[in-house]
Amino acid sequence: MAPLSKAHAALAALREDLAGDVHAPGDPGYDDARTVFNAMIDRRPAVIAQCANESDVVRSVRFARDLDLKIAVRGGGHSVAGMALNDNGLVIDLRRMHAVTVDPASRTARVGGGATMSHLDRATEPHRLATTGGRASTTGVGGFVLGGGSGWLDRLFGLSVDNLLGVELVTADGQAVRASEEENPDLFWALHGGGGNFGVATALTLRLHELPAFAIALLLYLPEHGPEAVRVYREVIENGPPEAGGGVIYLTAPPEEFVPAGLVGRLACGVLLTYAGTEDDMRKIAQPLLALPHEAELVGAMPYADVQCMIDDPPGMRNYWSAEYLTGLPDELVDIFAARALTMPVPTGTQHVLFPLGGAIADGPAHYPVPYRDSPWVVHPFGVWEDPADDARCVRWVRDVRADVRPWSTGAVYLNFVGDEGADRVVAGLGVDNHRRLTALKTQYDPDNVFRFNHNIQPA
Repeated sequence: MAPLSKAHAALAALREDLAGDVHAPGDPGYDDARTVFNAMIDRRPAVIAQCANESDVVRSVRFARDLDLKIAVRGGGHSVAGMALNDNGLVIDLRRMHAVTVDPASRTARVGGGATMSHLDRATEPHRLATTGGRASTTGVGGFVLGGGSGWLDRLFGLSVDNLLGVELVTADGQAVRASEEENPDLFWALHGGGGNFGVATALTLRLHELPAFAIALLLYLPEHGPEAVRVYREVIENGPPEAGGGVIYLTAPPEEFVPAGLVGRLACGVLLTYAGTEDDMRKIAQPLLALPHEAELVGAMPYADVQCMIDDPPGMRNYWSAEYLTGLPDELVDIFAARALTMPVPTGTQHVLFPLGGAIADGPAHYPVPYRDSPWVVHPFGVWEDPADDARCVRWVRDVRADVRPWSTGAVYLNFVGDEGADRVVAGLGVDNHRRLTALKTQYDPDNVFRFNHNIQPA
């Protein structure tokens, strides 16, 4: 740590140099600047640099290196595990850098490192273009993509990282570089799943796809009909086209207009069928689900960007998430999954989720550090609650879900779905051989492990 007089002088210079704002403890706005989505996270950085451009990021990295400060990077989204903050270090906050520029002729978008899915989806929507995004409009694009990127469109368009064309990055020595297939190709490979280990992504260029129509069927079933609904959904997906996606979501029935008053606040089995196409074509595929006894339905054409907002969770809740990637979905596992829903903390924001993979995910590039690509299904227990008194039971429930399905687990995992679950889970999220190569690249680009507040790949 630098002497106090040097630190004060350096902070004053940083405030003067940055186009964005700088916050330190005691400053107006400091507490707002350090507040994140997950109310379980409460950390006090020494400095928060709200960067407005790439030059601000370069200057902030060099400031931290000069003072030997730890660096955390905050993108536009959730950072449920709290990796966007640290204690007594520097936070590089990218949220002001959220511009999205769409080139409809080349079907590409340049996305600022602090953009959310809402920024991206609303920019591409007028052009009837889209790319795979997270399942919530509040997801940050940068962390989502660099971590792999699974969403409603992945069975058709591939993982988000399969659509990554270039990254503008500030490295640990404060240099602005570009990574693509042609420039720094080893670094570009590492960014296909390696997350924030290699620098600060100030902008990403993504491939877009035509998406002229989108439709959904959201059905709510009583829990006793859940196992049958899951089985029917399984058959719909496994026999359907890659345009079909969605998931099974056990949840506390919300106070929405389409939900009967008697169901609100109670456990329900939700099935969401998404379809990258017309309502008529979606209804044909959804017919077996519609034929089952259900309590509520929301069926029809809906803009993809609006669907992205459907399961947004409000900030300020307490969150604990995890996941297991599965070898298949046999009837025995369906029954176990449905039974565990009956122990879910209700009423809370907690969700018991089952997503399909396959399609373009399985057919995508095999050489990227994405070891869960061949898994057909994933279970994603998604703990969300308000009262700190519920911490123990909600965390325990998430861990019980993982334990239930572990006999069918591939062992691989999508790291964006989990928090800090230890070094072995990081390796599981990247693959053993990939992790070895990533370690060598981490040693090359960040030998001092400057960027460590992430699913960390430690340098050799």
